[in-house]
Amino acid sequence: MAEHTCSPGCNHGVTPENEALVKEEFHEARRSFLKDAFAVGGSTAALGALGITMSQSAFAQSPKVGAGAGRASHYYVPANDKTVHWGFFSKSLKPLIEVESGDYVTLETLTHHANDDAERMVRGDPGAESVFYWDSKRKGVDRRGIGAMNAKVGAGGGLGVHICTGPVAIKGAEPGDILEVRIVDVTPRASANPLYKGKAFGSNAAAWWGFHYGDTVEEPKKREVITIYEVDATGERNYASAVYNFRWTPQTDPFGVVHPIIDYPGVPVDHKTIQENHNVLKNVRVPIRPHFGTMGVAPAEADMVNSIPPSYTGGNIDNWRIGKGATLYYPVSVAGGLFSVGDPHASQGDSELCGTAIECSLTGTFQLILHKKASLPGTPLESLKYPLLETQDEWLLHGFSYPNYLADLGADAQNSIFAKSSVDLALRDAYRKMRDFLMSTQGLSEDEAISLMSIAVDFGITQVVDGNWGVHALVKKSIFPPRKT
Repeated sequence: MAEHTCSPGCNHGVTPENEALVKEEFHEARRSFLKDAFAVGGSTAALGALGITMSQSAFAQSPKVGAGAGRASHYYVPANDKTVHWGFFSKSLKPLIEVESGDYVTLETLTHHANDDAERMVRGDPGAESVFYWDSKRKGVDRRGIGAMNAKVGAGGGLGVHICTGPVAIKGAEPGDILEVRIVDVTPRASANPLYKGKAFGSNAAAWWGFHYGDTVEEPKKREVITIYEVDATGERNYASAVYNFRWTPQTDPFGVVHPIIDYPGVPVDHKTIQENHNVLKNVRVPIRPHFGTMGVAPAEADMVNSIPPSYTGGNIDNWRIGKGATLYYPVSVAGGLFSVGDPHASQGDSELCGTAIECSLTGTFQLILHKKASLPGTPLESLKYPLLETQDEWLLHGFSYPNYLADLGADAQNSIFAKSSVDLALRDAYRKMRDFLMSTQGLSEDEAISLMSIAVDFGITQVVDGNWGVHALVKKSIFPPRKT
C-alpha cells in the first residue's frame, strides 16, 4: 500500500515543527488500521492483493484501487486550523487532497465542544490548540457557520457548528455518480494533558435546541447543562463514565462578547464561573459507540450550507451506527464529490434528545470508492438519491422532514427548515424510501413491500435536534434470499 503523509509541500496544514509528530501519528494509525482491517473478516480481490481483509459490500463490486501499479494509496490528514472548516459544507472549498477510487484516507476530527473542558480536551494538543486558539486579537478559525462575518455573536454567526475535516476530492467524481465510503477504523483521540494519560473525554450538552427544553419538572425549567464523560483511549474499557456536570452560566469570550446561552461554537468555558457537580451518574456505564455525526459530500444548491440540518448528500445525520465496519453511499452532487467528516461522537442513543451526543474527538480511516453513473443501471444503486447506510447485518435508509430541504423550501430554506420539521414528515419520507428500496432492490411488488415494512422493518427516530428531523428505517439482510452473482 502506498503511503502519503501530509507535509509542508502538500499545504495540508503540517508545519516543520509538528511534521515529525504527524508522521509518527500516521505510522501508528496505519499500524492500527492494518491490524484492525485484518480482523474484520471477509475479503475482496483488490484488498486481498494488499494483504488486507474486510467485509464485502452487499451491493457494490470490488473496488478498483488507485493509480500506481495497481496499489491503493493511504493518506493521512491531521486536524488543525489549516485542514478544517467550521460549521458548513461548500462546493467552493479547495480540496485538501485528491484521491483515486479505492484509496484510503485517515482523517483526524475534533469535537466543537472541546472548550467545555479545555484542560482535558485541548491543552497540550497542537492540532486542537491551533483550531481553538482565541485571544483578544484573533481566533485560530474565525468563521464558524454560514452567517455574516460581522455577526455580533461571532464571525459566521454560529449558523452551523460542526468542525469538519476536509474536503477530500475523488478523482473523476461527477454529479450523478455514487460515492461509497467504507469506515475501516475509528479510534478516540487521547488527551494530550499528561494528567489524563490514556484517557479521552467528551461533552454532552442538554441545551436550548434540545427536544426536552422547557419541558422539565425541576427549576429552573429552562436550563442548559453540560456533562463531561471519560472514555478509555486505550480501548480496554468499552464504556464511558460521567466525570461531572455543570449548568451553563453566561460566558464572556476573549473578544468581550457575553454568551448567556450556548449560542456560538467553541466559546471557552471559564471554570471559575461554574460549579462542577461530581459523582453524577455514579456507577452508570454508557456503552461506547464511536461514530461520526456529520459526514457526507457537498450539496450543489447553495455555495455555503449550514452543517446542522442533514440532507440528501448526508451531513449531520447523527446515526450512531455510522461507525467502524459500516458503509455509506452518497449521491454525488458536485465535481470531485468533496467529502468531509466531523462531529465525532463517543456514544449516542436514537433521537439525540437533549441536544448532543457524547461529543468526543476521533480519528477515522475510510476507503473511498466511486461508482460512475454509467455503471449504475441495473444495479441496486441505480436510483439512489439519499444517504444509504449498510452494516454487516442491516440496511438503513434515512428519512428527513424534507428530503432535500435546500430545494424543497426555496430561497429561505436554510432559515425556514428550523421551523418546519416534524417526526411525521420524516416518517413519511422514510416509508417512501423503504418502499422504493424494497421494490427496486428485492423485486417486490408495492403490496409485498408495504406488508413487509409493517412486520419486518424497524422505524426509529434518528434525531430531533438538527433542524431537519430524521427517522431511519432498518431492515435485516438475513430475511432475504442470497443475491445472485
